[in-house]
Amino acid sequence: MAVSERGPRERMVFSAAQLIRRGGVASAGMREVAAHADAPRGSLQHYFPDGKDQLVNEAVAWAGRYAGGRVARFMDALDEPTPSGLFARMVGQWTDEYRTEGFAGGCPVAAATVDRAQSAESTREAAAAAFAAWTAPVARALAGMGVPGPRTEALATLMISALEGAVLIARAERDVRALTAVARELGPLLDAAVGDDG
Repeated sequence: MAVSERGPRERMVFSAAQLIRRGGVASAGMREVAAHADAPRGSLQHYFPDGKDQLVNEAVAWAGRYAGGRVARFMDALDEPTPSGLFARMVGQWTDEYRTEGFAGGCPVAAATVDRAQSAESTREAAAAAFAAWTAPVARALAGMGVPGPRTEALATLMISALEGAVLIARAERDVRALTAVARELGPLLDAAVGDDG
C-alpha cells in the first residue's frame, strides 16, 4: 500500500516508524510525525489520545507486523526454499537498501528498544511483541522447510538476532561487510538443521 493510499492514522504510524528508524524515538516528535505524514497536527491528539507513547508503541507494532509479513514474500521469491535462502533474503533487504540509499535507516523496533525499554514499560512490551510477531513467521517457515519443531523458534531467534546485530555494525561501519558475513556463515548451519532432530 503506497503512503498516499493510507488513511491519516495509518500515515502517522508509518511516518513515526520511518522517523524512529532514522533518528530514534527523539526524532519522532508529534510535530515531525504530522509533517512527515502530511497530516493536520490536531489529528494526532484525535488518533493518539495517550500521546507520543501510544504513537511510538503503535509504530513499533507496525514494524513487527511488517517484518513478519515480509517472510511470506521472501519465501514466495525462492524457487527452492531453504533456511539459508530465507535468511539471505532477510539480509538482502538491508544490503540492498544500504547499497542504494545509504546507511541512514535501521530497524525501528531496535531503535525504540534502545531508546525506551528502560524508561517506558509500554514500549518495552511493544518491542517484545513486535519481535515475537517477526519470530513466529520465521519459525513457521523453517518448520515448513523441514526444521524440527523444537529448533524452529531458537533458529528464528538466532536469525533475527544476527540480522539486527549486523544492521547495527553495518550502520556504524558504513559498510555491508557484517551483513554479508552473517548470511555466509549462518547459511550452512541453518540448512544443516533441516531434518536434524539433534
